[in-house]
Amino acid sequence: MVPPEEIAAFVIDAASQAPSVHNTQPWWFGVHGSRVTVHADTDRRLDVADPDGREMLISCGAALFNLRLAARHLGHTAEVRLWPDPERPTLLADVDLIPDRPATADERRMFEQITRRHSHRGGFTADRPPTGLSSTLGAEARREGAVLRVVADLRAIRALAGLSEVAEQTQRLSPDHVGEIARWAPAPGNRRKDGVQAGAYPREAAHTDPHFAARDFARGQGWGRTEARHLTGDRTGTVVMVMTREDTAADWLAAGQALQRVLLRAAEDDVSAAFHTQALEFPELRAFVRERYCDGAHPQVIMRLGHAEEETGGGVRRPEAEIARDEP
Repeated sequence: MVPPEEIAAFVIDAASQAPSVHNTQPWWFGVHGSRVTVHADTDRRLDVADPDGREMLISCGAALFNLRLAARHLGHTAEVRLWPDPERPTLLADVDLIPDRPATADERRMFEQITRRHSHRGGFTADRPPTGLSSTLGAEARREGAVLRVVADLRAIRALAGLSEVAEQTQRLSPDHVGEIARWAPAPGNRRKDGVQAGAYPREAAHTDPHFAARDFARGQGWGRTEARHLTGDRTGTVVMVMTREDTAADWLAAGQALQRVLLRAAEDDVSAAFHTQALEFPELRAFVRERYCDGAHPQVIMRLGHAEEETGGGVRRPEAEIARDEP
């Protein structure tokens, strides 16, 4: 029998591989026997872009899904209680790991994508995702209480692309936004285990049509990886949005779990995601997207899906000693 502390270490390691806004990794985990607790680390919230903590909780939701999936990989069921202590609002979940049936082949296959999945920053190749993948991903999102909408109308795609450009340029005009990006996009050669490293984005942003603006992580310093021209795709890919019917903290956490379930399922077909959530960081633009393109649902994530020729590899991750603690 595997000791509880080894099980906890295994599921926490899987949880820590989740995507997070600017790779802030805004979480920590407590361990008490066969229980793992999930906490939001508010010191890692983007105070300028995300003052309400919406993107922070989406990130934590992705980590929670990985934790649940890792438990199943070990043949355990993860019994989750959200916000178990009203006096500790950053304690997001108690997760009891209970021995259960062995993992299914489908669960094992999805678990294997945790370390394969990576965020993409650029264009995609002309290869189209498999037929029926959009329907599959939509079903996966619904399992977590969210909605995945494929934006099929070219006019709507162009509008969302334009909004991403407006938001990106507005953020570049804000010293506070620029300073926040600088905090989480360090110069090359650093030894940090968080943030967006220079090897995670291209030196020259791909210009897709319609064009979705890329984050200015290099801030005019010429940082980023050099890509061979023949390896740089220029297709926009499939534009999708993750949405929720309501807009509470619980919905943000659900959106993160749905997002990660979708990303892992897509990774099984070598489909990557490029995120473009700048417009959702402005309340007025997010309200506009909701009214015009979401039928009243609340947009949580805007992203493009497609095949990327060049693998960028996984991002840096904080060591276990920084994110795991004994829970009294």
